[in-house]
Amino acid sequence: MRRPPAVAGQFYQGTAAKLTQQVKQYINDGLVKEHAIGILSPHAGLIYSGSVAGEVYSTIEIPKTFVLLGPNHTGLGSKVSIMAAGEWEIPTGVFSIDEKLSQKIASNVPIASRDSQAHTFEHSLEVQLPFIAHFSREPKIVPIIIMSASLEECRLIGDGIAKSIKSVIASSAERYSVVIVASSDMSHYVSDDVARQKDKKAIEMIKGLNPEGLYETVARERISMCGYLPATVMLFAAKALGAIEARLIKYTTSGEVSGDYEQVVGYAGMIVK
Repeated sequence: MRRPPAVAGQFYQGTAAKLTQQVKQYINDGLVKEHAIGILSPHAGLIYSGSVAGEVYSTIEIPKTFVLLGPNHTGLGSKVSIMAAGEWEIPTGVFSIDEKLSQKIASNVPIASRDSQAHTFEHSLEVQLPFIAHFSREPKIVPIIIMSASLEECRLIGDGIAKSIKSVIASSAERYSVVIVASSDMSHYVSDDVARQKDKKAIEMIKGLNPEGLYETVARERISMCGYLPATVMLFAAKALGAIEARLIKYTTSGEVSGDYEQVVGYAGMIVK
């Protein structure tokens, strides 16, 4: 099964030529590439969040496979949905699903369902692909959408992903590398000042490699961070894979593009290594 693009021409330019030019303006070619275990990257329209996503992807070594974790905005599909086989298409490339890793994850994460329905119209993972395609069309992907999860379920998902990655690396005859992408925007539709204050609290938890703290801080402070579950899972997985530090690459809000500082969305780009 090949999943066609759902938001081409909406969240990003709809033709290969225009999308190539659009992404190029957000890429920083002067950065030293770093080995990453995980990243946090936004998923709004590129006009708003592209500068943050571009900076993050410009920072990392491109791996063999990206495990893409995103929130479920549509309500379709199961609680945790993994698309375990097939391809994803965008105007600038086609990405194959890493079936060896996806099947391992599906086996090691019992609450995950092999389900393509949740991915049909969901944009949070799709908007990562134009940045990946800019650097290489060779990486494979494992798309996972999370609708709901308790803290303990986030731990189980993260540990299952880490166990699966370790298993595939151990059995691979060639060099095999994985980056776990947590797709998330930060605060939604609050003032710029409030967004920055609230988002800083969540960012500090990620910088501290504290998935429990992130989960609890988002709930306690009522931070409208749509991908906090993917971010929590990514942190659990990254720690199980040996992560020792995380840092903020870039933060901005939609107000810097729209000029409206009363109702903004925050965007943070982070690297975990």
